[in-house]
Amino acid sequence: MMKAIIRNAVITTTTTSYMSRATTNIVRNIPSASLYPSVRHYSSLSTFLTSKLQFTKTEKPKEKYKDKNKLVFGKDFTDHMLEIEWDNTNGWGSPHISPFHNLSISPAASSIHYALQCFEGMKAYKDAHGNIRLFRPMENMKRLNRSATRLRLPTFNENELLLAIAEYVKKEKEWIPEGKGYSLYLRPTLISTQNTLGVGPPSTALLFCIASPVGPYYPQGFKPVKLLADEANVRAWIGGTGAYKIGANYAGAIQPTAEATALGFSQILWLMDKKVTEVGTMNLFALWKTKEGKIELITPPLSDGTILPGVTRDSILQLAKDMKDFDIVSERSFTIDDVEEAVREGRMMEIFGAGTAAIVSPVESISYKGHEMLIPVDAQLGAGKYTKYFMDEILKIQYG
Repeated sequence: MMKAIIRNAVITTTTTSYMSRATTNIVRNIPSASLYPSVRHYSSLSTFLTSKLQFTKTEKPKEKYKDKNKLVFGKDFTDHMLEIEWDNTNGWGSPHISPFHNLSISPAASSIHYALQCFEGMKAYKDAHGNIRLFRPMENMKRLNRSATRLRLPTFNENELLLAIAEYVKKEKEWIPEGKGYSLYLRPTLISTQNTLGVGPPSTALLFCIASPVGPYYPQGFKPVKLLADEANVRAWIGGTGAYKIGANYAGAIQPTAEATALGFSQILWLMDKKVTEVGTMNLFALWKTKEGKIELITPPLSDGTILPGVTRDSILQLAKDMKDFDIVSERSFTIDDVEEAVREGRMMEIFGAGTAAIVSPVESISYKGHEMLIPVDAQLGAGKYTKYFMDEILKIQYG
């Protein structure tokens, strides 16, 4: 059941082939076509082919980390990067794995001025047998294409990009730290490189991927977070770009988050007209008893285009629907008043965030209009019972 739906892709390290054990990458509850416009596909002449991939090995290998327990997220990078150029005359060029280097683009590039850039976050893992594994990678390829479409950046053949990334990861396999919780973080990114000012679809673009070895999000176990429910600032709005993974969505959150951190909070619980949307850069789940006494796992819906369709979010929903522990598994809107009422009436059971970096992040309190709502957390686990369950189950799938 569950494992027939959510599986890893396993990359062989002895051949140039890409072995997929993730042929069923199901995405449920995708918004309507009006929210996710149909992806335009360029002609085969402009489709890059991984069979034509070029590799230039670095002549100056970096010193690898000596202690994996001291890895800092996004600080150290591997020896190489994947690059694919595009222009509106010739289409996509050949993929190239080259030594890691700084980019050289015009100061007039529209990615700098008008935020024409999007990206993905995914990880490569090593299992107990030394195999390299990717967690539902095709979902990242699909989402990157949807983001590109929204920004009028060039789209690509999703399978070819996944093949290219698989080849890239194989070249960098020695950088993947071993052990549960350790991984190689991958950042596929697509930017406009057009060298003239002016708002419009770009004539040139660059698709690249870099990689960074990372350790567990919670090296000493779960650390529940305190949230500030923010009505003054909005992360996304109906008709905007909240459902796409683009840099502009993150930039606007930095200042409000810094202010919340200065007040002693870990993250912001983003609201829109009192509706709960996301927590920090993660999707949000709540587990409560309804007024009718039913146990409901609930997360905001994708239907209005304000919520990012997270791969971890979808995986948790699929896990939950295969369980018999919940009477209801819902994707529907709820408000901060609903949360406050559930806490006041003793119906709230757990709240947690979900995303690639942490998998899940337990919440211990929410501050709203000067009032602190305490969320139940198992003192021994450092999280709610089901928060930990989802963490453990997804780790099993990721590491085999």
